[in-house]
Amino acid sequence: MAQARLNVDLPDGPWVGEVSREFPEARIQVLSATPGDGAGFALVKITAEDIDEILDAIEAHDTIEEVSVMALSDGVATVHVEAHAPLLMAAARQAGIPIEMPVEIENGVARIDITGTHERVADFGKMLRGVGAEFDVEYVQQRLNPGESLTERQREVLFEAVDRGYYDVPRTCTLTELADEVGIAKSTCSEVLHRVERTIIREFVDDLPRNPIEFDPDTDDA
Repeated sequence: MAQARLNVDLPDGPWVGEVSREFPEARIQVLSATPGDGAGFALVKITAEDIDEILDAIEAHDTIEEVSVMALSDGVATVHVEAHAPLLMAAARQAGIPIEMPVEIENGVARIDITGTHERVADFGKMLRGVGAEFDVEYVQQRLNPGESLTERQREVLFEAVDRGYYDVPRTCTLTELADEVGIAKSTCSEVLHRVERTIIREFVDDLPRNPIEFDPDTDDA
C-alpha cells in the first residue's frame, strides 16, 4: 500500500475552493463527507474572524443546496453542507480510494491524505487533473503492516531480538543469548527468526511497486 499527501489547488466551481480563496485567512476543515447521486454532504468546521461573512458566502454559492449551522461560537462554526460538484469525493470515488479525514483547506489549497494501492493512488491523481485540479505531491511512502501476519510468539521473539541488539551492526546479542532469554532452544529460535524474516521481506517486496508512482499525465498515458 502507498500513503500519499497531496496539496491540491482547487479549481473554480466547488464552493470550498472559491470561498476559501475569497477568505484566505480562514481555515476550513472537512470533518466527514459523503457523495450522493446529485449532491454531496459534508460536515465542515470553519475557523475565522469573519465567520458570519463566510457563512453568508457559502449559503449564497451556486453549488449549495442547503447549509445548517450545527454549532457556532466566537470565530468557529461547524456546519452541515449539501452541495453539488463535490470534486474531491467524486475523484476519490472514481479512483476507488478513500480520502482520510479531516481535509484542511486554506486559500484554495486542500491538503489531502490518501492510502491505497499504487495504481489507485496514481488514478486519483489522473482524476484530479481530469477535472482541472492541479496539485503537488508532498510525499509518497510505503505503508506496511507485516506484523499482522506474525504469530504472537513470532512477535515476542522478534521484539526481544530487536531490543537486545540481535539485528544491530555489529551484533550485540548472539543467537544463543537470545534463545536463552526467550526460553527456547537455539535451533527453534533460529527457525522462528527465519520465518519472521521471510514473512516481512515477502510482504515488503510484494507490496513494492515495480515502477514508481508517476503523477505526470504525459508519462501516465505512455
